Formats: sequence, structure tokens, C-alpha cells
Amino acid sequence: MADPLTLFTSIGLSEQKAKETLKNDALCSALKDAIAQAQRVLGAAGVDKATGTLLYTMTSRLRDPKRLGFLTDHIAQRKICTELQLAAALEFVKSHPQDPINQQEFESLCGVGVVITPEQIEDKVEKVIKKHKDQLLQERYRFNMGLLMGEARGGLMWADGKMIKNEVDMQVLHLLGPKTEADLEKKPKKCAIIFHTQKSLMDELRGVALNFHKPGENYKTEGYVVTPKTMDLLKQHLEFTGGQIRTRFPPEPNGILHIGHAKANDGICYLRYDDTNPEKEEEKYFTAIKDMVEWLGYKPYEITHASDNFQRLYDLAVDLIRRGHAYVCHQRGEELKGHNPPPSPWRERPAEESLVLFDRMRRGLFAEGEATVRMKIVMEDGKMDPVAYRIKYTAHHRTGDAWCIYPTYDYTHCLCDSIENITHSLCTKEFQARRSSYFWLCNALDVYCPVQWEYGRLNLTYTVVSKRKIIKLVEEGTVRDWDDPRLFTLTALRRRGFPSEAINNFCAKVGVTVAQATMEPHMLESCVRDVLNDHAPRAMAVLEPLKVTIANLPEGIRNDVRVPDFPANEFMGSHVVPFTRTIFIEQSDFREVMEKGYKRLTPDQPVGLRHAGYVISVQKVIKDAQGRVVELEVHCCSSNEASEKPKAFIHWVSEPQKCEIRLYERLFLHKNPEDPSEVPGGFLSDINPNSLQVIDSALVDISVSKAKVFDKFQFERVGYFALDPDSTADKLVFNRTVTLKEDPGKM
Repeated sequence: MADPLTLFTSIGLSEQKAKETLKNDALCSALKDAIAQAQRVLGAAGVDKATGTLLYTMTSRLRDPKRLGFLTDHIAQRKICTELQLAAALEFVKSHPQDPINQQEFESLCGVGVVITPEQIEDKVEKVIKKHKDQLLQERYRFNMGLLMGEARGGLMWADGKMIKNEVDMQVLHLLGPKTEADLEKKPKKCAIIFHTQKSLMDELRGVALNFHKPGENYKTEGYVVTPKTMDLLKQHLEFTGGQIRTRFPPEPNGILHIGHAKANDGICYLRYDDTNPEKEEEKYFTAIKDMVEWLGYKPYEITHASDNFQRLYDLAVDLIRRGHAYVCHQRGEELKGHNPPPSPWRERPAEESLVLFDRMRRGLFAEGEATVRMKIVMEDGKMDPVAYRIKYTAHHRTGDAWCIYPTYDYTHCLCDSIENITHSLCTKEFQARRSSYFWLCNALDVYCPVQWEYGRLNLTYTVVSKRKIIKLVEEGTVRDWDDPRLFTLTALRRRGFPSEAINNFCAKVGVTVAQATMEPHMLESCVRDVLNDHAPRAMAVLEPLKVTIANLPEGIRNDVRVPDFPANEFMGSHVVPFTRTIFIEQSDFREVMEKGYKRLTPDQPVGLRHAGYVISVQKVIKDAQGRVVELEVHCCSSNEASEKPKAFIHWVSEPQKCEIRLYERLFLHKNPEDPSEVPGGFLSDINPNSLQVIDSALVDISVSKAKVFDKFQFERVGYFALDPDSTADKLVFNRTVTLKEDPGKM
């Protein structure tokens, strides 16, 4: 037989894929066996690319080696010849772990021997088109063509998907004709209506959960490994849980949650702190994580810690060594770094010797880095023998100095899931490379094995979400802390004024998928506006004040003006603000020289005052020594008495409260600050110097004087704002959450 690299490329694998396969001993061996068996069946014809692709897919997804020959024969004999049939075949063998396999049932459920003719496809599509003809003629190419595909496929389960799509496209074209200019126009926006009918995040996740395995049917999940003890362990698991679905929300307490974590939580759920690294854990993170989870609207079923199980995890490690699946190693950390580090010379150390050394590690008889416990497994990414235990002479915030050895996440994750009888262990896509080790470790110890489900991380442009990089921003003084409103940690978003409902709605809108999602910040901001527009009461604030004296009002006069909290619905309440001889308006609402298109106050153009029922006209412009306008003297009259209706109504304040306003822009200048091709100097070189603007002399009406931290308002004509924790009785501080409308001029 040819060398493995040549063999794998001969069946259609790219050279890169072939080399990756060679790093995984188990996959490499299984694929060679499958190719050899297929060649015996096919003879001189050999293994073509289509067959080779199916063999590779089968061996990479099959975890029960006793089914390898069975499936290989079906592929080589062309009984299984599509990805769809292979998926059904793999599902069948997973759900039927016991021998013997019912050949007739297997072939029936996998579509073996089923032939779908072009005529059948044409006839089926014609019926589907006829069913939706009226709606198609009305909506034309805006109709959801996926619906046609789905219905056509429903009656032709084993048909070629491309053939169905081509037939749908052809018949739709025949019915509607070519696309017109009207068909190419963007669909009219129905944002307000559509948004409010969007599923909530909980509903979205419940929908995804419909695809999860049922409790006790873990073995039906792709990649799950069945051992002789699996069924008994699952039976015990069901007896303990009563068939209850159990998930866990697993943030490490070495950083505050960023927005991507908001996608993972649903149902009856443990909040577990994976506090296995005493050097990184800080108590403030624990408090913040719990606060954020509850702020998002999720109450943990129970709060647990990996450290609760330190003794049990240690005992399991002893058992793992005793079984010959782990060993004590003396390679240094630097020796394990890089690509393809050499195998440990201590890999075949006798179990009895490793047990003695592990006990010495436990008793503090080795220096840090002098010894580790490593597991005998090669992970999907080629990482060999990951570390299970390492030495750290650092007191743990919960267990003190009771331990000087600490388990790693690779070791702890699945075992704590097993101890807590988790049914669905949710994590981000980056942990997919650990799935095989997750299953391996549970099975190596003969303990209940949950199922790890990966979902795509939600990323945003113009920011970084890596905890390591956020720490760097804090340490460099670029941002104040984890809750700096320019970041996208959940604490930062809350401080900036983002409602939790908006974050949940955004996540539901994006959807929960296995694919990584990278979204623009303005999409999140749009969700924020939708919520705040309905829930943030109105107030008036002036960011850059210009004093206005109403000359024809006497000194000391004070009228109360009632302002609706929600102008679109006055039944939702109102508040009272004073109106006196002295008011303040925005500097930008006055121009000394009239310009075309300018509709606000000028010496020749009066303007209305919102809610007050007055129109003011400039009588005198007062300037300082530098020629800057510092005050206006105006004449006011009732809007009913004005000779003509003013072109604009502006906001104002009277007897206001001084406040500090913080305006935020994007923290980074480029869309992808972590991409070297976009930012060669690294993300720290891409900081936007105008990401924070502080206005310390803004004025706000007295209706907000009793606001509580995080209370949210719409400052009329200015934007949405939230009260910052830095506020004091003497000075309120407001963060601008978002502008009233998306700025089309932004990048």
C-alpha cells in the first residue's frame, strides 16, 4: 500500500486535509482500514473521489469501530452513495448499538436502492408550485423559495438537492418570467412590526432544543462513543434525573461575560464557576457573572463550583492513572509548546510509579512546573496528551491552601458535567476540538457521559471580546475597567444603558447556530432603540447651553409646563418642568447668519419651544470680548398669537440641574482590529482617539433629579441616555446609550 499521504490524496483529499488526518492516529488508522476494504470490494476500479469523500466522512464521524466494515461495504457497493444516505446510516448505527443490525430495516431507513427520476422531481415541483401559485404571482421573487424547496424535498427524501433546486428555479422562471426592476428593489422595511413578532431568545433556544437528543438518548448524538457500560450508566442517569433536561452555563470566573455568552443560557440550568486556576480567579468576577446572568433575565437552577469537586476529581485522576490512561510527566511547559512537540519520554511509565509521584505532587514535594499529570489521548486538533493536573503554590479563593495541585479545564469540564448529571453541555464552537476528549475521559473512567453541544460565538465588528485582550486594554489604561461603556462586556453594556431585553432580542434575531456570527454594532443598537423608544421616558437636556433671556416676561415669573413622558401616548404619564424668564437652548439651535435650509432660530427667523406653547424671536445678540455669542435676548408670544407657524420647535431647559454627559463612539478605527492585514500594528494601535467625549457643563431638566443608577431616558432631539454609577447627589452623570437614529455617516 502507498504511503498514507499519497493514499489519502489518491481518494480525493487535499494535501492539507491529508496532513491533518495524519496527525490523528485513530482517524488515520480507521481511514486506511476503510480504504483497504473498499479496494478489495472494488478491485481494479479503485476508490474514486466520490467514494473516497464518503469514506473520509464516515470514518471521521464514526466512533464505534465495529461498524466500520459494515458501512464501508455499503459505500463501496454503491448502496450508500450520497451524503444524505450516509448521515442516515450513521444515525442508524448510533441508535442501534446492539448486535445484530437488522439489514432490511437499515437499508429501508437509509434509502438503499431508492432511485428518484427527473420526471418524479418535475412532477413533485409542479404540484408544489401550483399549491402556492397565487402567493407566488403576488409576491413574485420576494416569495420564500426555501418553502418550495422544503415541500418538494419532503416527498422526495433521497433526491439530489441540486436537481430539485434547478427544477424549482426553472419552473418559477417559467411562471414569473425574468426579474423586473421592481423585483430587484429592496423589500420595504417593516422593522417595527417585524421586530415585535420576533421570537424571544428563550423561544429561539427552545426551538433549537427541539433538535437536541432526549434525556437518556445521548448515544443518538453524532460522535457519541458507546461502550459496554453506556446503557447501564444512562439508565442510572435517568433514574437520578427523572428524565429532566439539565444544562449548565459555564463561564470561567477570570473575566466578565461578553455579549456572546448571552446566547447560551436556557431552561433548567446550573451556573457553574470553573474555578480551576487560582492565579486568575477574582471574587469580583464571581459576583459580576451572577449579576449579569440574572440581569439578562435568567435565574440559575443552582450555583456550583468546580472546586466543590476537587477531592472527587483527584480520586478520579488516581483511578485514571491506575487504569493506564494517564501518567506523571516531567516535561517543562516550554517543551510542550509549538507545533507537534515530541512525545513525552515518560508516557509508558508504570501506573504504580505514576501513582506514587502523583501523591508526592499532592503533598507539595515538587516545585511548580516540575511535574504534571497528562492524559493519554490525541485531540482533534492534533494536541497530544493534554495536561490534567499541574502544580500551583497559590491559595485558592474558596479552598485556601488545602491544595497545591489544580485540575485543568480539559480534565474538569466533562467530569463536573457528569457529576452534575448534565444532559446537554452547551459551549461555544471553539471547544469542538475538545469533544472527542470529553467523551473519551468519561468513558475511560466508566462514568456517565453527557453530550457536548457547540454553538457559534457571536462576535461584533469594531471591538474585541477576548478576555486576554480586554485585560490588556484595562492594564494599558485605554479603558477604565471591564465595565467601560466602550467595551461589549455585559457589564459595560448595562452601564452604557443597553436594556437586557434588547440584548436578548438581538441574540434571538441573530439566531442560535453552529456557525460563528459576526455582526455590525448598529444591528444591536437598532434593537436597543426599539426597546428604549417604548420604555425610556422623555426629558429635555441641553448639551452645549446658550443662555436666553425672555425680555417681555417679568422677573420672578415661574410657570409650570407639563411634559408627556411618552408623547405618542399621553396616558403613560407626564412630568412638570418650570418655565421662567431665563431658559437655555442648544448653541447649535441658533445661527447669527441665516443659511439656506436652516429652520431653527436666527435674528430673522422665530422658533417654537417644545411643550411650552411659546414662540420666541431674537431681539438682541450679546457677545463676549472674543466675539462669541454668549446670550440672546428674545421676545416670546403664545404660539396661537404668532403671525405664522414656526418652521421648527426646539427643546430647552429652565432652572436646570447641571450634569456631566459622556458621549461614546467606537473604540477601534477599523472593523476588525485583531486582523493583521487590516491593522498591522496590532489592536492596541487602532484605538479611536475620539471614542469618548466628556461634556461637564450640560444642563438637564429637574424631572430626572431623582433618577436611580441605570435609569434610562430619551433626551428629546439628543439621544438615549442612562444614569451612570459615578453620579453623586451634587452631580449627575449620564452615558449616551445610542443616538436617536443610526448615523449613516459612520463607518
